[in-house]
Amino acid sequence: MDFFRSQDVARRNTTRLVLLFALALLCLIGITNLLLLAGLGFFAQTIDAPLFQRIDWVLLAWVSGAILVVVAFGSLYKILSLAGGGARVAELLQGRLLLPGSRELREQRILNVVEEMAIAAGTPVPPVYVLDEPGINAFAAGYAPSDAVIGITRGAIETLSRDELQGVIAHEFSHILHGDMRLNIRLIGVLHGILVLGIMGEYLLRSTRHSSRRSKDSGNIAVVGLALLVIGYAGTFFGNLIKAAVSRQREFLADASAVQYTRNPAGIAGALKRIGGSAAGSQLANPAAAEISHALFSEGLSRRFSGLFATHPPLGERIRRIEPDWDGRFDLPAATAPLAEGVSHAAAAAEPLAAEAAANAGQAAALSALAVSAALLAQAGNPREADVQQARQLLASLPPALLQAAHQPASASALVCLLLLDARPEQAAQQEALIADKAAPAVGQALQTLLPAAGAIRPEARLPLLSLALPALRQLSPAQYASLREVLLALIQSDGRISLWEWVLQRVLVQQLDGVFAPRSRLHHTAHRSLQQLQAEVVVLLGFVLRVGAARAQDAPQQHALPPQAQALFDEVLTGLGLPSAPLPPLEQLRLPPVNAALDALQALKPLQKPAFLKACAALIMADGVAAVAELEIFRALAAALDCPLPPLPATLTASA
Repeated sequence: MDFFRSQDVARRNTTRLVLLFALALLCLIGITNLLLLAGLGFFAQTIDAPLFQRIDWVLLAWVSGAILVVVAFGSLYKILSLAGGGARVAELLQGRLLLPGSRELREQRILNVVEEMAIAAGTPVPPVYVLDEPGINAFAAGYAPSDAVIGITRGAIETLSRDELQGVIAHEFSHILHGDMRLNIRLIGVLHGILVLGIMGEYLLRSTRHSSRRSKDSGNIAVVGLALLVIGYAGTFFGNLIKAAVSRQREFLADASAVQYTRNPAGIAGALKRIGGSAAGSQLANPAAAEISHALFSEGLSRRFSGLFATHPPLGERIRRIEPDWDGRFDLPAATAPLAEGVSHAAAAAEPLAAEAAANAGQAAALSALAVSAALLAQAGNPREADVQQARQLLASLPPALLQAAHQPASASALVCLLLLDARPEQAAQQEALIADKAAPAVGQALQTLLPAAGAIRPEARLPLLSLALPALRQLSPAQYASLREVLLALIQSDGRISLWEWVLQRVLVQQLDGVFAPRSRLHHTAHRSLQQLQAEVVVLLGFVLRVGAARAQDAPQQHALPPQAQALFDEVLTGLGLPSAPLPPLEQLRLPPVNAALDALQALKPLQKPAFLKACAALIMADGVAAVAELEIFRALAAALDCPLPPLPATLTASA
């Protein structure tokens, strides 16, 4: 699946949602005005006068304006209530945050599956919430990978095998990677506005039913409540139609992506069959399920006219698209996979992977620089089975002390500090003293226990370790996060320079956690811009990447001279992007604040122009035929900043001449 085209389709689906919402709103206004005219006896009048003269247009204008205000405030309220991203959706469904280290083996197994899938996809590891429901269902929610969560029912955890769970989680990661998640959460917000009139009508009817006095006022309120309830049912009708129109086809694509990611059709097909053969099915009892029904793995509600309003295709149709020879039977034997595997990542599964990884590295070495850059981009949003296996191998190879540390807030903070410790003993000693002075005592103590394992951290494992620590870091209080940021900044600046790895770590960490602790307004819409409109920022970033390639070390890029052919290469890349030639930016523009500002601006780049920019970056990195781990980390950080997650890359890529 083309990741960038999927992002563009999701953006166009948002425009489609706005148009459908506007049409539904116009229909609601029309229905309300018709009810008002009927209530005033307009249709019973026999006055012989032109139609437009008999209508009180001022009254209808006020009514229409009132509806617009109510719907706008209803949508605004829901959008603001969901500003926290996926966690707010999980809390809406009364989900329980699943903490790593659970003694419940099935819970630990689902955490392992999510971690493997996240590292394979190159996304932050999302927190997992468990819904206390017997039905088999799941969802992914959030505005971006940085605030995404995975929700899964108790029925799914207890009923599905590991392969089936992996199929379900891969399906949900497709929604995370391809922009569906943002669309789903926007649907919840805007549709609440057209449902709020019905909520008001139901409240008024309840208030009159429980009123002790029967009066004319009470009867009038009941009439108004009944009218609003009718309008509310109309809003529900249009809301369900919009959900079905927007989300149904995306489920087929997510199923196909799950098969692509895992290369195991039996996994997701088995999960769908278990839903069909289960007495509880995929139904959710929580009243809030109606709001998020379109974001679930399978239908969460029992509906009348299910063919018209269904947000998901029929189970049988989904299964046959995965297994064309399916016999139509839903019965499957009970899952009997050993649960002991769920306690830790299986090292045994990693044994056959070393040869495959070596083969992949050898294949990459035979490619040209241009082919390598294209191959890197082809992996964006498209993890393969080999990536999932590589993630499992990487996790199995990490020292248990580091894995354990990544799962608790204080020790996860210490782990991030550990990743920043300098290789030079004297400088590392100064940094340790700084941590002891500035960090919380628990962080300093945890760091001391992790120091013996520092030598086991391979360069290619640093970003995955950081990703593993993110769910625990999200559990910090705002004050604790502010303190951690201050400590990290002091560590980075302690030697008077900023290395490439230090830039990568601060960029990834701040981008992922600032969205949690200081979320941007969801009402603000950033217009998508072209490469031409962002030419100045593109020049700064490409100049930074070119200097990274020249540095080929952990040192600050501004301390290295560029080769003589650098300007010619720079002009060639700009021409390939359709931009005019430009002089290489001066050193003061390649320091980290201007680079960060340019990267922030490029987040508004149009989806279909992102691959062109990233290919240009890859071409500069591979211009000398070799991409070292520091350069690949830079490339992954740039891609992640543009919401283009990449799976773990080998320690070094070599291109043929």
